[in-house]
Amino acid sequence: MNLRLKDGITLYFSRHGETEANRERRFSGRRDTPLTDTGRIQARAVGETLERQVGMRPPLAFISSPLRRACVTMEIVRETLGLPGHGYATDARIEEINLGRWDELTDAEARALDPALFDARRADKWHIHVPGGENYAEVAVRATHWAESLTQDTFAVSHGALTRILRGLFQGLTWQGMSDLDEPQGVVYRVQGQTVTRLD
Repeated sequence: MNLRLKDGITLYFSRHGETEANRERRFSGRRDTPLTDTGRIQARAVGETLERQVGMRPPLAFISSPLRRACVTMEIVRETLGLPGHGYATDARIEEINLGRWDELTDAEARALDPALFDARRADKWHIHVPGGENYAEVAVRATHWAESLTQDTFAVSHGALTRILRGLFQGLTWQGMSDLDEPQGVVYRVQGQTVTRLD
């Protein structure tokens, strides 16, 4: 599927800043851990990139995942732009993928808990999900509904898997292609139509 924004709409989006779980290389999913000092620096860098790229264009809508690590990132971005930290909406459709019972585990711990499932999911993230969690296809549905609902230029803060899937949908990638995409923090992506551009 090739996702496309409505004509005339520009979307800017970023992953939240680094968290303690990211530093420890643990699955975060729906569990929240605080931003590290590096994560706060990354959030400020996102705000500075937006300032350079957007400048005095018409006001953006600001939308965050409701998970706290994304909200804190958004608040730092807005404050960097000279805006009140609290002036944004949240939308559950851009929450991180739900990893069920793997939340807070490392790769090694997840493999030890569910060895066959771990290998199956690595081979097919589009269809396979952890008990109590989601697969890539389910996340793609809600991400698509969200992107297609946008009616004005928007800046959003979301999560690693969600932003990877969004980029892949706009670029028409297979799920394997989506899985190969990186998940950088402190970076802004701009989408116009189906064109995704990394802004540094």
